[in-house]
Amino acid sequence: MTTPVSVEARSARKDYGTGDEGVRALDDVSVRIEKGEFFTLLGPSGCGKTTLLRLIAGFETPTAGQILLEGRDITEDPPNRRPVNTVFQSYALFPHLSVARNIGFGLEMLGRTRADVKRATEKMLTLVQLEEFASRKPQQLSGGQQQRVALARALAPEPEVLLLDEPLSALDLKLRKEMQRELKRLQTETGITFIFVTHDQEEALTMSDRIAVMRSGRILQVGSPRDIYNHPVDRFVADFIGETNFLSGTAEGAQVRLTSGDLVSAPLNGRHGEITLAVRPEQIRLCASGEPGSLRATIADTVYFGTDTHCHVALNDGTEIVARLQSPPSGDVGLVQGAAVGLRFEPDAVQVLGD
Repeated sequence: MTTPVSVEARSARKDYGTGDEGVRALDDVSVRIEKGEFFTLLGPSGCGKTTLLRLIAGFETPTAGQILLEGRDITEDPPNRRPVNTVFQSYALFPHLSVARNIGFGLEMLGRTRADVKRATEKMLTLVQLEEFASRKPQQLSGGQQQRVALARALAPEPEVLLLDEPLSALDLKLRKEMQRELKRLQTETGITFIFVTHDQEEALTMSDRIAVMRSGRILQVGSPRDIYNHPVDRFVADFIGETNFLSGTAEGAQVRLTSGDLVSAPLNGRHGEITLAVRPEQIRLCASGEPGSLRATIADTVYFGTDTHCHVALNDGTEIVARLQSPPSGDVGLVQGAAVGLRFEPDAVQVLGD
């Protein structure tokens, strides 16, 4: 059975200004977001992800194209006529109101009865686990607690879609990781479609059902976190999603002759000529120098990350490679700068990339 589509952009374009002064923020973007999924728009600053979010929210009108909500064209509808709520980077809580009043404020503005507001507020306080903080003011809360209040306020009217514009960017690393799990829990429990904007690939991989990777106003690839990480469509996606080693060479039958002179096997599928290969650091294994089938390399540096040690090595032509190794309990990895080593990886760990 086909999952219903919640939000759809059809050939959406957004221009700011005209002529030489004009900027195309979105360039013919089409995407279908399924009902009840956690969908992430991922890309660097200026890629168009927030612009697309604003088109869905109704804060901007596309220069061309359409925005549909459950099959209904909402392109010209103002924000207050869309069953959509937005959580911004700034929580924008009312400092003079209690947590409970902040959560219920939007419902009051919608004309809900006092009993409905009270019932919905209590439900949201339980959902975000802030029941004991209902009477506190925002300045008496931690950053993570304030973020949960902002989420509860946005969820209280039971919107069909919740838009989140980099809401975790102001939090420290540990709290950000906690809130990633919290967001995914809230989305799963409510069943509401979440559309999340971020430039942080770890956030996208951690929470999303599907990810759209964007660049220069276009969507380059849409897929599950696993698909995008393991099967990037081009070098930009491979480089943006996690760490990647790139190897250049020329196809020779079923193998690739690297610029270092080494031969490696890769799933070429008929490709020929100059080839770019991508191999993730965790797929690379160090072995003894000269081991049959290994690449010849020299250790340049090692960086200790606690659970992992990143070993930077150089091939014969100077190509730099990073291998991610699990740190032994002793902390003595036995890797000496300047030592000759071999590198190995399985053919199915190699991705053959386009431009």
